[in-house]
Amino acid sequence: MTVAPQSPSPRVALVTGASRGIGRAAALALAAAGCHVVALARTQGGLEELDDAIRALDPGVGAAATLVPCDLRDFAAIDRLGEALNRRWGRLDVLVAAAGVLGPLTPLHHADPKQWDETLAINVTANWRLIRSLDPLLRQSAAGRAVFITSGAASRAELRAYWGPYAVSKAALDALARTYAAETVNTSAIRVMLVNPGPLRTRMRAAAMPGEDPMTLRTPEELAPKLVALCAPEWRETGKLYDFPHDRVMSFSAPA
Repeated sequence: MTVAPQSPSPRVALVTGASRGIGRAAALALAAAGCHVVALARTQGGLEELDDAIRALDPGVGAAATLVPCDLRDFAAIDRLGEALNRRWGRLDVLVAAAGVLGPLTPLHHADPKQWDETLAINVTANWRLIRSLDPLLRQSAAGRAVFITSGAASRAELRAYWGPYAVSKAALDALARTYAAETVNTSAIRVMLVNPGPLRTRMRAAAMPGEDPMTLRTPEELAPKLVALCAPEWRETGKLYDFPHDRVMSFSAPA
């Protein structure tokens, strides 16, 4: 009697901001690559549309998704998410943290405190809460991969007036991800990368640059294959920045 070998279980990939933009494109690309996608976003309708798109992929891929309607400011829900993933899979192979907000474009002394707090909560604190909740699951993966979407607005070269809340939050996110990379490089199989997508055809970009012709911009779908590559078990770099506009991996400068 011959027993057919069991097919390996798919890698489990959690994507935040999965209902639109970079998150949606990443979720679709990871599903097409054979991952079971845990799609998290605030918008139930957007998640259902994503689910339909994943189901419409090549049946041979076996793509599937679990939908998680969630506001990332609900930190207790992030904790419960880690518990739920642990009960179902006992591990997490991929985290793509694509959710983010632009925040107010205004002089720092004019920024509304509530908007400031919301920008930092979603762009920074929620990602720390994700690390706190999901780190044990990423450590259970044979090749845990965490990718955080940052921005050129966080760097000294592209710092600009009136983008304070957004730039500050992305600079903090850079430090957060790099710290996590340093803490895991020698103690686990986790690899952590930051990604600067550059100007893409998204709603956030349209809100920030209302006079810009969106047809001159690249799309999130063009970025998505690069994100899949960063999430693959074969990826070995950690604590670095992948710069999509120049298609290169960059090390952060050491402090003087």
